[in-house]
Amino acid sequence: MKTFCGRANPTTGAMEWLEEDENYDYHQEIARSRYADMLHDKDRNVKYYEGIRAAVNRVKERGEKAIVLDIGTGTGLLSMMAASAGADFCYAVEVFKPMANAAVKIVEKNGFRDKIKVINKHSTEVTVGPDGDMQCRANILVTELFDTELIGEGALPTYEHAHKYLVQEGCEAVPYRATVYVQLVESKRMWSWNKLFPIHVEAEDGEKIIVSPSEMEDCPGVPSVCDIQLNQMPSSDFTVLSDVVTMFSVDFSKPVRSASTSYRVQLEPVKSGKAQIVLSWWDIDMDPSGMINCTMAPYWVKSTSTFQWRDHWMQCVYFLPNEEPVLQGEKVYLTACRDEYSVWYKVQKARGEEENKAAVHVESPVCRCQAHLLWNRPRFGQLNDQNRTCQYIKSLMKVLKTDSVCLCISDGSLLPVLAHYLGAKQLLIKTVCYFFFFKFFKANNLEDKIKIIEARPELLTSSHLEDKKISVLVGEPFFTTSLLPWHNLYFWYARTAVTSHLTSNVTVLPQSASLHMMIVEFQDLWRIRSPCGTCEGFDVQTMDDMINNSMNFRESKEAEPHPLWEYPCKSLSDPQEVLTFDFRKTVPEYSLSTEGSVNLLRKGKSHGAVLWMEYHLAAGISVNTGLMQISNEKGNCEWNPHCKQAVYFFSSVTESETLLDLPSAVTYAINFNTKTGEIAMDFKL
Repeated sequence: MKTFCGRANPTTGAMEWLEEDENYDYHQEIARSRYADMLHDKDRNVKYYEGIRAAVNRVKERGEKAIVLDIGTGTGLLSMMAASAGADFCYAVEVFKPMANAAVKIVEKNGFRDKIKVINKHSTEVTVGPDGDMQCRANILVTELFDTELIGEGALPTYEHAHKYLVQEGCEAVPYRATVYVQLVESKRMWSWNKLFPIHVEAEDGEKIIVSPSEMEDCPGVPSVCDIQLNQMPSSDFTVLSDVVTMFSVDFSKPVRSASTSYRVQLEPVKSGKAQIVLSWWDIDMDPSGMINCTMAPYWVKSTSTFQWRDHWMQCVYFLPNEEPVLQGEKVYLTACRDEYSVWYKVQKARGEEENKAAVHVESPVCRCQAHLLWNRPRFGQLNDQNRTCQYIKSLMKVLKTDSVCLCISDGSLLPVLAHYLGAKQLLIKTVCYFFFFKFFKANNLEDKIKIIEARPELLTSSHLEDKKISVLVGEPFFTTSLLPWHNLYFWYARTAVTSHLTSNVTVLPQSASLHMMIVEFQDLWRIRSPCGTCEGFDVQTMDDMINNSMNFRESKEAEPHPLWEYPCKSLSDPQEVLTFDFRKTVPEYSLSTEGSVNLLRKGKSHGAVLWMEYHLAAGISVNTGLMQISNEKGNCEWNPHCKQAVYFFSSVTESETLLDLPSAVTYAINFNTKTGEIAMDFKL
């Protein structure tokens, strides 16, 4: 049986369905999973083990048999902890078949075959009774069903069903409870991920300001949570407006309700400002007394001595529907609404009790302006980056003439508006989301100045261009289907497709691009790809082998995208330019390849190579999507916060190879296949 998988084609800028081997899909899921990250989370594992031991002891002290139900068992780790702690029997439920098969092997390898039964089902399909999956209801419920938002993986409906059908009344639960905390802040940086700020353009006839349509100003955005490593957000990038308060908690030992509901707390602002953002995180108590606690609190809330890095649970950024001015000491109400899978927030002034009660229900945010569907959060940040915009303005001023006929090829780009204000005679934009751009141009009185073309570049005709030839072709370039930095080279393919419509002396902006690379040591990110071996004394090598097997199925020779501003690393080499792409010429028929070596200048573990693109807009003007600077002699790196960089992990990470000597150089071979638009790479330490 074959399976069809969606993959972005960098040569067409489109999502295409490719026929893959039937195993491809699950190999992808395993290779990209966070299982290794969870197994490396020492704090989580130790706390779970302590909580499970305590729960088993409480049941035994009552003279009962300890029967455990472990939902979402993964490797079987928590069931093995329970069996080791003296549980009489464990039912380990895992819906993902390859994972359930691995759990069976791991349980057997660790000698718990008689104590643990792995059930490959969704927990809502598990049956209880003499002929059922479980002989009887469990009296200890153990789960790890949480994501950064706590409830995004369906924890609530799963618990609700388990209490109704799979566990005894008054059962023990590990974790025992979860508590969600919130803090109100003002942050221009985070707010710039959700709203488009006015853009100022100095034109020959005075300053012009690009504004958003009113629908965009009033739009609450999209409901999906923004989960980030808040520990990498400097305190100078936000202003705290309230103390940390408890928003709600869930007691997992009692019946849980998943139906939509809301919670409300009164806050007294500690500072006046604009309430824009709700920062949120949770903690879990593994026992009723709250003595065994595992918290996601960020650095300014808890001491760093207890800091545990993890990538499977981070912190949440919620954007309020509109910014609300708050005054120090003047109380406000913060309302949290949730459905089964997500949470959203609203701030209201504390007025009369009745008036506030009536206004509690808050609609789930739905984007009505289309901008939040077209631009993701990093893209909003990129469009709001005034320094970046200045580079485009400077380069457009260099290349535009009063008779320029300008075509822009980029998704959701504001370059045509800049070009109009800087004097281009005629402007055409090839973009997605026609209605949004029509409204955007109208808000800036440009609806009759910029023509929107919906045809694909290869289908462009003279009539689309009103029988004119393009004298300036521009792009940022940015395309929504791009996953890796070089996927935006689709601009080159689009430029090639429209060659017949270009004047002989056409100006292309950017005129070229270059691929850059640097060898780094990560502070923590390496853990997501590092084998675990043993975890809390249990052999989980089978899991390591399974991930490696899946990596080798396709992934091991591929880089993966990561926003490196969230993942500190230090450079071990100088950055190096490895390939260049000349947009003034068409895409060549032959592949572009390079090989060489890069010297390691600093001592450290070579975890991998980071790759990024730089776009050369015009002579002496470029924009960089990767390394902004190496900030000190230790080699600490600052990365472009609006783009994901490509990370290629070395086998010394993925296979835990021990290198006898620290390597002095890394050799590389990089090949850009012009037929597929993909880059293959290989590195040797």
